[in-house]
Amino acid sequence: MTTSFPAKHSLRVCFAHVAYALHDTLQKRNAGVHSFQVWDYDSLVAKGTDLEVLVISGLWNNEILPHAPNLRFIQSIGAGYDQFPLDDLRSSGIRLANASGVNKNAVSEHTFALILSLTRHLKSGATHQGDHFWRGMISEIPKREDELAGKTMGIVGMGAIGSRVARIAKAFDMTVLATKRNPETAEGPADRVVTPDRVDELLTESDVLVLTCSLNDQTRNVINVDSLSRMKPTAYLINMARGGCVDEKALINALNNGVIAGAGLDVVSEEPLPDDSHLWDMDNVVLTPHTGGETQAYEDNVIDILLENVNRLTSGRSELYNQVL
Repeated sequence: MTTSFPAKHSLRVCFAHVAYALHDTLQKRNAGVHSFQVWDYDSLVAKGTDLEVLVISGLWNNEILPHAPNLRFIQSIGAGYDQFPLDDLRSSGIRLANASGVNKNAVSEHTFALILSLTRHLKSGATHQGDHFWRGMISEIPKREDELAGKTMGIVGMGAIGSRVARIAKAFDMTVLATKRNPETAEGPADRVVTPDRVDELLTESDVLVLTCSLNDQTRNVINVDSLSRMKPTAYLINMARGGCVDEKALINALNNGVIAGAGLDVVSEEPLPDDSHLWDMDNVVLTPHTGGETQAYEDNVIDILLENVNRLTSGRSELYNQVL
């Protein structure tokens, strides 16, 4: 590994993603940074010696490190960074930053798309449209669509996304409860913010429980048999975090047995979702394929963060934006 960071005009930035046109987006900026794009892991390995700055998320594999002797900085495309071997990067002198906040607008809006799909019966409405069926009015009150005003939302993880979810929830006249490691730093308009060890307060009081936390040892399977049993039978679970935050078998059992009313899932424990998963066919589940953060603005949002960090590194500044290492 080299010890000094390359000058900006000679820097080589590699974008590695299966879909996002990050190279083309950067070139339109005329930022004076050389870049290239790879679309699969084998191509990434083949470019190993050219890697100085790597912009990546899902294509990351720890085996790339021996092939990348000149790698100096990794910019994660997403907010999560649990896929990266932090100890190995640290010992190799490789800096790492995540893209926290890059998709806060997209994910918070998608959160409410899932919530409204459940509370306003949009999933069955789409099915009825395909069947040319005009559903009549419903006499049984608990089976009707519902309103969010006056309901309580619990947000597990009051970061950039959770804070914006809270602001939108207040626009719906909801009460907002949230968890954050340091409640004093919470930025969203929550009515109560507590430390994660008090998550039971959210479980028992929430009509909608939203996960926007990172995946770590404390949040892995934070939703499990016990936590589901503490939720209201009329409550909805919305997972915008990581599939590993939910014990999926326990969730399926809870949904089948009326422990909770339904779930909106943008992430699952195994992606793509296996063909034999029960989640595909559950009427009280709305699924999206981990697209909550994916919008037409995503590439530009990532490039904003990348260029900020490139400018810091090439000018000798040590502190990165969204620094991990």
